[in-house]
Amino acid sequence: MKRTTCLLPLAASLLLACTGTGAQTLDAQRSAMRMAIDNAERGQFDAAATAGLRNHPLYGWLEYSALRRGIDTVDTAKALDFLKRYQGQAVADAFRAVWLPALARRQDWPTLLANWQPSSDPGLQCAELNARLATGKADAKWSSDAQALWRRSGKSLPDACDPVFAGLADRGGLTPAVRWERIDAAADAQQPGVMRAAARGLPTAELAQANDYAAFVDKPDARALKWPKTERSRRIVTDGLAKLARTDPDAAERQLPQYAQALGLDAAQQAQVRYQIALWTVASYLPDSARRLAAVPESAYDERLHEWRAREAMARGDWPSALAAIRAMPASQRGDSRWRWFEARLLEKTGKAAEAVSLYRAAAAEPTFHGFLAADKLRQPYALCPWNPGDGAQARAAVARDPALVRALELFRIDRAAWATREWADALSRFDDTQRRLAVEVASEGGWFDRAVFGLKGAQEMRLYALRFPLHHDDAIRREAARNALDPAWVAAEIRAESVFNPNARSPANAMGLMQVLPATGADVAKRIGLSGYGGAASLYDADTNIAIGSAYLRQLLDKYDGLPYVTIAAYNAGPTPTARWQSQRPGFDPDFWIETISYKETREYVARVLAFSVIYDWRLGGDALPLSDRMRGQRADTRKKFACPAG
Repeated sequence: MKRTTCLLPLAASLLLACTGTGAQTLDAQRSAMRMAIDNAERGQFDAAATAGLRNHPLYGWLEYSALRRGIDTVDTAKALDFLKRYQGQAVADAFRAVWLPALARRQDWPTLLANWQPSSDPGLQCAELNARLATGKADAKWSSDAQALWRRSGKSLPDACDPVFAGLADRGGLTPAVRWERIDAAADAQQPGVMRAAARGLPTAELAQANDYAAFVDKPDARALKWPKTERSRRIVTDGLAKLARTDPDAAERQLPQYAQALGLDAAQQAQVRYQIALWTVASYLPDSARRLAAVPESAYDERLHEWRAREAMARGDWPSALAAIRAMPASQRGDSRWRWFEARLLEKTGKAAEAVSLYRAAAAEPTFHGFLAADKLRQPYALCPWNPGDGAQARAAVARDPALVRALELFRIDRAAWATREWADALSRFDDTQRRLAVEVASEGGWFDRAVFGLKGAQEMRLYALRFPLHHDDAIRREAARNALDPAWVAAEIRAESVFNPNARSPANAMGLMQVLPATGADVAKRIGLSGYGGAASLYDADTNIAIGSAYLRQLLDKYDGLPYVTIAAYNAGPTPTARWQSQRPGFDPDFWIETISYKETREYVARVLAFSVIYDWRLGGDALPLSDRMRGQRADTRKKFACPAG
């Protein structure tokens, strides 16, 4: 696996390994720290053997690893010493978060209370409430705090909360009214198990009714037709039918009228159910989509359903209905470049091309997928207004010296992403907007490119294109793109969308490396192209290997899908089965309408994102771009597009 050395000159000066030594010493220190942490997590921490690392910025995390390994038996004095030495640092907070539950498990309530700090974690909150209960501090304030946790949401809480609620019940704090509050919230959250748990302790008759309510939310039953005509019964029926609509919209639609009549559901409650029926019908473009959308009152529409109404009409090729759906959107939604583009396209489709021009102009002012398409339509340059803040080196160096930021970057380099993110958040909690932006620059220089994705905000910072669209391993990108007859900007865009140029990225589905290649795909492609030196899944973490395999796989898909990049990108994200379904459902659709009517939100946005990123990477690689309208069709234009910042 290839690793970058001493990428951050400003911050590296604070590392022991970079103080008066060369890059080789830094590499040695980093490798030693990585190994020491790995050993500590296996229960093999040796303080004497790691004495040379005591001044390393990450030594606290090494100690944390050793302490966490034996957290249930850690000596209190040792724990307190650790918290004292690292007070105010992210590592102390991380240790406290695992130590306090350990104290609760061994019922060391006084120590837990002495070291408690406010937390939003319900498990830790319950540990603290248990400690107060066990030490005779269950006063009126305790009851109020416990009730607040009980009411917090309708979702399940950690097992550590059970003794708290038992104690609250013993003290009369869980009255039937308070229990019904949680039952109602759990019904709204469609959590029948939580409803049943909250109902325990109700009087017999109420308990039976509550359990019947939970059974209905779990699976609607005709017994509900004989329920008392109360507001609660109507609420439960509404929640249960809305839940049913997610899995069986046909059944929910059939059953709604009888419950509405028997229990007197009002218009808003019926609309809530019809909303879910329509949503889960149209999300699969089922035959009754248009009718069920029309059955939802306009007052119940939100942005999501407005979009689906437009999308459903597009999928049927009903251009007038699609146009009407867009024009029914709120002004803020309709003004997005996507809907401006489609409103203009639909005006053209319905013979009103002259009315479309102003909408194209408005959309073309945005550096987005649909904005770039609008610029192509108008034959004008792409709108791009890069921002150069012109910050001084002194201000940037001051940010780079922040100890938490130094630790965050070094943790990132040794593949401790969760810990690095903790240190990053700690650093940013003290930074103003300028310092935050400079921290993103420092992180990007150190190879931690996704901080620009998560750390920049606001319209002006979105114009920091060099940060938001890093370009790394460009020699390999150009080489493999040429080898596979691909546009290098497309390959770079895929990497940006998949991993934000992190060669060690790994997804929950086990996709690995820069282009997020699955091991089975990697092995198959490596064999097919005769890639020498491929050593199995671990090879996918090597940048050159991953780019070679990912690019060859893109070429393979492009050939399979008739040279159409927009279909290829969909298949790269979603796989062949749904892609084949979308092709068969809407053959011959224009690319923009085909993309917009993809039923998977993730894939729909992914295709548009990769194509837009390709335009920006074209700019980064060469200063101009292949027209997006040609790019998504796999066509090579003779004329390249220029970029310009619109006046104003």
